[in-house]
Amino acid sequence: MNKKSDFPIFESYPDLVYLDSAATTQKPTHVIDAISNYYSSEYGTVHRGVYELSVASTRRYNAARMAIQSFINAPSSRNVVFTTGTTHSINLVAFGYACHYVKEGDEILITEVEHHANIVPWQQVAQRKGAHLKFVPVTDSGEIDIDVFSSLITKKTKLIAMAHISNVLGSIFPVHEITAIAKENGIPVLIDGAQAIAHEPIDMVTLDPDFYCFSGHKLYGPTGIGVCYISDRMLDKMQPILFGGDMIETVKKEQTTFAPAPLRFEAGTPPIAQVIGLHAAVDFMQSLDFNAVKEKETHLVELVIGELRSIKNVRIIGNAKQRSSAVSFTIDGIHPHDIGSILDSENIAIRVGHHCSQPTMIRYGVPATARVSFGVYNNEDDVHAFLRALQAVLEVFG
Repeated sequence: MNKKSDFPIFESYPDLVYLDSAATTQKPTHVIDAISNYYSSEYGTVHRGVYELSVASTRRYNAARMAIQSFINAPSSRNVVFTTGTTHSINLVAFGYACHYVKEGDEILITEVEHHANIVPWQQVAQRKGAHLKFVPVTDSGEIDIDVFSSLITKKTKLIAMAHISNVLGSIFPVHEITAIAKENGIPVLIDGAQAIAHEPIDMVTLDPDFYCFSGHKLYGPTGIGVCYISDRMLDKMQPILFGGDMIETVKKEQTTFAPAPLRFEAGTPPIAQVIGLHAAVDFMQSLDFNAVKEKETHLVELVIGELRSIKNVRIIGNAKQRSSAVSFTIDGIHPHDIGSILDSENIAIRVGHHCSQPTMIRYGVPATARVSFGVYNNEDDVHAFLRALQAVLEVFG
């Protein structure tokens, strides 16, 4: 099992207990070195030069795309579109696809516990097209009732967009079943995989969504890079939303023709170093025993939930049977920001606030929550340190 020694941040801050991997993961030496080495000894632009540095960079860039194709088992490397992150990926689908096919009176179906990145773009599409945004309710435990979900599908439903895993509740939603239902009804489906990519095996052939979006920085990779998987059936229906260099085939005064996918969706000089860093992150993930990682994270979640339930006035938000490595909670009479500040004084890093998911807060009747979330570098000692620090919070507030 992976050790903290693989992550330089813990050498710089040896007392750090980092419990905010749902927001962003720390970076292993393998990723940092890949980016540093590229900038220091291999840097050149891609697709534009015949000199060796450019050719080598282009080769590495293309190899990264193929590595990510393999990691998510996409049918082809052309299905892998590089973006700046999940938010960019969802916007690409919203304005490169939905805006061209959603008409007045149509419906877009999402859940009531989505991240803002999977709400706001659809609100914008609905407003511009005169369409309606419908919300699938979740139960008190943070689960989706498939029968209720199915009942909300109508002939006007033109797109379904939902998270694979809730960033607040930690719930793992039944995306395979939902994707199958969407196909039966001829409705495209987008899955926000930001919280799932580092915790669940992702297989595009088995899941077969129309779109699957994720960010590199939640996968132990760099910020500023993400992926929008686009299925073969959707690639030709998509329109680019950014225009300029590198996404063109020919440019004349009269008109422009675009390059084939995926380059037509990647205008401008690409984030080459970030792509190389993402490739290194994928290599890092594939070096791990994924089943062992998942087993350890499940154990840590069960441990922290069991201990939190024994503390008076603690409320855990969401209690899904299928859940991932994030746990949100509140303590009566103590604001989550105060919890976070006191824990920080004990070198415990957690997330507090609405987690870019204000509708989820409204659904559960809270202004904010505190959230702990785990990565491959966490262990039981981290949980015990968190619980000791939480006792300090309770003592401060009596």
